[in-house]
Amino acid sequence: MQAALKTDYKSILTVAFPLIIGNFIQSLVLITDMAFLSHLGELEYDAVGNGGLIYLTFFMIAVGFGDSIQILIARYIGQNNYDALKKTFQSGMTGMVGLALIFFLILQFIIPSWLESYAHNSEIARFQNNYLNVRSYSLFLSLTAYGLMAFLIAVGKTRIVFITSIVMSGVNIFFDYVLIFGVWGFPEMGVEGAALASLFADGSTLLILALYFGVSGWIRNYELGNKFAINLQALRNIFVVGWPLMLQGMVSIGTWTIFFLWIEQIGSFELEISQNIRVMYFLAFIPIFGFSATTKTYISQLIGSGKHDEIPKVQRRILLLVVSTLLFFFHGGLLYPETLIGLVNPREEVVRESAIVLRQVFPAILVFAFTSVFFNTISGSGNTKASLLIEILCVSLYLSSAYFFIFHFDFTIAQVWYVEYIYFSSLAIVSLIYLKFFNWKKNPSQ
Repeated sequence: MQAALKTDYKSILTVAFPLIIGNFIQSLVLITDMAFLSHLGELEYDAVGNGGLIYLTFFMIAVGFGDSIQILIARYIGQNNYDALKKTFQSGMTGMVGLALIFFLILQFIIPSWLESYAHNSEIARFQNNYLNVRSYSLFLSLTAYGLMAFLIAVGKTRIVFITSIVMSGVNIFFDYVLIFGVWGFPEMGVEGAALASLFADGSTLLILALYFGVSGWIRNYELGNKFAINLQALRNIFVVGWPLMLQGMVSIGTWTIFFLWIEQIGSFELEISQNIRVMYFLAFIPIFGFSATTKTYISQLIGSGKHDEIPKVQRRILLLVVSTLLFFFHGGLLYPETLIGLVNPREEVVRESAIVLRQVFPAILVFAFTSVFFNTISGSGNTKASLLIEILCVSLYLSSAYFFIFHFDFTIAQVWYVEYIYFSSLAIVSLIYLKFFNWKKNPSQ
């Protein structure tokens, strides 16, 4: 069975490093995707960017469900409760498939007509629908794979996540090139080709994880496949912990989706600049996302095993590591943003304006790196309702400010992006207030 994780720097990095490298590889895939699409045209570039955010909004809802599986499994490891662990895994995987079906139907039958009626540019709406029509099939693959990953992250075995990222990136980049442009005998499919490449990449991830589970000892050791069934109590526990995380995922990425849809109302040039910044954000978030998952695992295991006094030490160590790795991976966002953005979009005028915005928001990203440790401490402790309320409060400030910046104050696109400081700063302040004055170590799921 799985022993509790050690809390020294080396052990923390052992858990986080494969996730960081995996995120790095996936960010390179996103950069490559957008670089290919920038050669198709401005409308295709903008459409896939916004379409990708719509898909990501639904995916992040499922990530909240998967994070709940991760938190509970890590908690049961700390408690040596392996029967509950098995029931949680089996019920959680079934729930993931159910969510995939629901989201697929929404993307196929509801979103297309909404986009056609809302979009300022009908061509962008058409390209978005073409992309999402194909991309929606990936939900069945990516959500099942994330359920498996949730178990692996909970037990601290993240190396396989790194391996799947390498394979996924190779598959995605290859099929992006041949299907977007139609080379080497493949059909020229444009934005549909980009979506199909992502589908193949998600399929490769699920295949590798399924093979790993089949040949490793996890299924046998934890009896994960023994009498596979849905346990209603286990499913209820996942939803009790997970529904705030699911709603939080929808709110956080959905808010960004709304933000970009509002920018599309300003103009395609402003949207293209903002899509460049979005791609750069995913590069900046490489260490932040990796250490966020690591934080949740450590906090959950420490609370489950009653080692509350070790939490501040782990927080300090993760904080130092996440800021250091952020500066390592993303120092170019401050020192040479033109070079980074030029890798994605070669248009000189767009690169120049995008670089101004990227330098402007760089300090806000540093604030987010600091904030992520404390905000994910709240989630990892199982106080997911509190993390949801914090998220809702902060995104309300964010959206309200963005609305006035865009539609009432007529700010330039660079000025509009100052809204990032409002979100990240408020998230930091409210998270620290909660950890300081509320009894969050008494997990409500216990």
